[in-house]
Amino acid sequence: MARVRLAGGGVSRNVQPEEVGMSGEKTALIVLNWNGARDTLACLASLTKVESPAFTTLLVDNGSSDGTVGLVRQAFPQVEILELPRNLGFAGGNNAGFASLRGRGFDSVVFLNNDTVVDPGFLQPLLNELQKPWVGIAAPKILYMDDPGRIWYAGGVLKPATGLIEHTGIRQPDGPRFDAPKPVGYATGCCLAMRRRDFEAVGGFDERFRMYGEDVDLSMKIRERGLVVMYQPASRLWHRVSASSGGEMSLGKQLRKSGAAMTLFAKHGIFGGLLLYPLLLPLRTLFALLRFQLFRRASSQEREGA
Repeated sequence: MARVRLAGGGVSRNVQPEEVGMSGEKTALIVLNWNGARDTLACLASLTKVESPAFTTLLVDNGSSDGTVGLVRQAFPQVEILELPRNLGFAGGNNAGFASLRGRGFDSVVFLNNDTVVDPGFLQPLLNELQKPWVGIAAPKILYMDDPGRIWYAGGVLKPATGLIEHTGIRQPDGPRFDAPKPVGYATGCCLAMRRRDFEAVGGFDERFRMYGEDVDLSMKIRERGLVVMYQPASRLWHRVSASSGGEMSLGKQLRKSGAAMTLFAKHGIFGGLLLYPLLLPLRTLFALLRFQLFRRASSQEREGA
């Protein structure tokens, strides 16, 4: 059985009146951790600077062995902790965190990667989007932490018929063209906000996706209900993934993403994607590698000129 504790020890508490936003709605923010103490502490520190609206933070620890839980209890006694006995993965861990909050009257939930640092004003724009009945998911602008003026996510392009799934603007300099709110194909699990009832209605994250694809699947389920996934650039955060190391292009990561994509297309009966994704994958990989090399060259020239 999972144990729910407060960071300072003791039992789970009820939400206090000061945790209720000005709209009268209550928000829970779920941060998932697995052996990521340094990143998690930095993420939670950034959340302490988010003064409005009020929210409850729940750290879900996926069976870590690096002492994260003890460090968080000491540094952030206001943070609630759900300790899981083993690593349930992204989908399983977040679903367990959400389930632990049932019955406490939360109206909205934000799922946030632990390897992020948020802007103090990141939360309100997302919650504002959820006030619109046609919006099912709100997603922020996400930039690289090691290159904070460069885009990691500014929306998601999803073309199931051809199997295309890609972040808008990835590795490109931030600018006015990424500053307009708009409906997008999918939200990234790095950070997304939803109404509690919508997350429940679609059954949460599909735990068949052990890594990658669960966020796109969630977005597709929301869109199938006639709701939109809204990119809201007034909300910003920074993601600890290197823009220049090439880790995103590693063979292992590409294989895992490819497997997740095929699972996604099979689940939703997208036969065009099942057929064309593997056929077009070598060409897309080649183009991605060429774009990455061009980016590295331009980045190097920028540093030399600085």
